[in-house]
Amino acid sequence: MSSEQRGFEIRQATDADWPAIWPIVDAVVRAGETYAYPPDLDSEGGRALWMEPAPGATFVAVDDRDGAVLGTAKSGPNRPGPGAHVATASFMVADAARGRGVGRALGEHVVGWATDAGFASMQFNAVVETNTAAVALWRSLGFDVIGTVPEAFDHPEHGLVGLHVMFRRL
Repeated sequence: MSSEQRGFEIRQATDADWPAIWPIVDAVVRAGETYAYPPDLDSEGGRALWMEPAPGATFVAVDDRDGAVLGTAKSGPNRPGPGAHVATASFMVADAARGRGVGRALGEHVVGWATDAGFASMQFNAVVETNTAAVALWRSLGFDVIGTVPEAFDHPEHGLVGLHVMFRRL
């Protein structure tokens, strides 16, 4: 689907994008439902966690009409050295942009980027099992749950829930 059909484009993020990325990261982290990041994370700490250095990359989905950042993703090696052939990735979509296909488009983009970058596979280390929309999306993009760490995430509504490890070959 072209950018015109979707209403947004995906591109690599720059340092200048951080002020528009931060409110998304802040809202997702403060909700406490999907990321094991400290709830009191500040912008500087968020930038250090989210703006992926080379050989990784951070991406933004940008609205075609007004340039607003609708969502963001980051990807890079899951581990250094002997594990660097396996990619990992993380994704966040602004509340107002949910339901527009931003998450799926970012997922497809990052899988393509990691494939083009020569990674052999991709692993998500901690997908909260109650995040059923994300689990369904990743399954539809070829990821399998290869294990679940029981009670590894303290969800604000559901209490202790599992974290899925999800994997796909590229």
